[in-house]
Amino acid sequence: MDFRFDLVIIGGGIVGLATALEATRRFRDRRIAVLEKESAIACHQTGHNSGVIHSGIYYKPGSMKAKNCVAGAAAMVQFCSEHNIAFEICGKVVVATVESELPGLHELMRRGTANGVPGLAMINTEQLHELEPYCSGIAALHVPATGITDYSAVAKKYADLVGYAGGKILTECAVESIKKNAGDVIVETTRGSIQANFAFNCAGLYSDRVMRLAGDAQGLKIVPFRGEYYEIVPERRKLVRNLIYPVADPRFPFLGVHFTRRIAGGIEAGPNAVLALKREGYRKTDFDLKDTFETAAFPGFWRMAAKYWRNGAGEYYRSLNKRAFARALQKLVPEIQAADLVPAGAGVRAQALDTRGALLDDFRIVRSERMIHVCNVPSPAATASLVIGKQIVDMLPLD
Repeated sequence: MDFRFDLVIIGGGIVGLATALEATRRFRDRRIAVLEKESAIACHQTGHNSGVIHSGIYYKPGSMKAKNCVAGAAAMVQFCSEHNIAFEICGKVVVATVESELPGLHELMRRGTANGVPGLAMINTEQLHELEPYCSGIAALHVPATGITDYSAVAKKYADLVGYAGGKILTECAVESIKKNAGDVIVETTRGSIQANFAFNCAGLYSDRVMRLAGDAQGLKIVPFRGEYYEIVPERRKLVRNLIYPVADPRFPFLGVHFTRRIAGGIEAGPNAVLALKREGYRKTDFDLKDTFETAAFPGFWRMAAKYWRNGAGEYYRSLNKRAFARALQKLVPEIQAADLVPAGAGVRAQALDTRGALLDDFRIVRSERMIHVCNVPSPAATASLVIGKQIVDMLPLD
């Protein structure tokens, strides 16, 4: 089957769908399609998201993350409100448990203030206990603007709106090759040949492979990290009211194990961050030879491993040892016990790594001939998806 479109978006996750939504709003007379390899949208990073509407305290002022998060959170709240998608602005606390974490806590306050995050306040132990009675800490940062929602529901609404505007969502449509000519892009898929004037690569865990298919390699590799969660048993949910986070290590783009209340009910604890041996490896036993070989053959992976192997070993230990996972949580909530935790879901993060072994912390979106590649959009991509979608479409050439 042959298809002809003006714009195609490769990837039916929340960023790809937000890009398609913006394109249908801006170009009402153009034929637009989303190509998704699965039988449904939002099956991977979007569908395994914890649902947090991030506020913007973690990101370096001036970075794309910082610029997008505050505006993106406001846009997300407005979108959920307009379309009757469940959400709640419940707030969170970031907790310092030892003196050595206080500088990091103050740095988050500085960044959040610079980024325009509303309502931030440094609080003492007594004030912390008013918000989270079972939480232990010597000081905390209260972030009242943080919220929770269901990003699968958000993505579904994006897709519905794309469809209402005349856009197509083509599922079971995996990309096999890409050829760029002077006037168009030809994308060969499992559903046939698709011709377009321009293509957006929003393929998430496979964005680097799509780049290579297009001949646009950037010296980056997507390395999959699995985040594993536990859920607190119902009778112990009283230990956590809303969201409780540790002071994150600024060297890593991961936030450390924390507690998150879900919009549909329940409290999740986690995630850790372990190397996944399959790009969509949600279970500890999942393995794919090609995915593992690609990671192992990339020089940047070994440079990263040499720098951070101790941290990685700790993450693996917590992955394999429930009591060790519980001990990490006890730094924040001392009463939590291993018996209070039952295995929950897992997610796989598409983390871009460069040849030097650096984990890319900021968003990376690049334009090439006839394509725009979304190379790295980790958290807070779901929060900021509407704003990111606009920025991606802004990069479209005017001709």
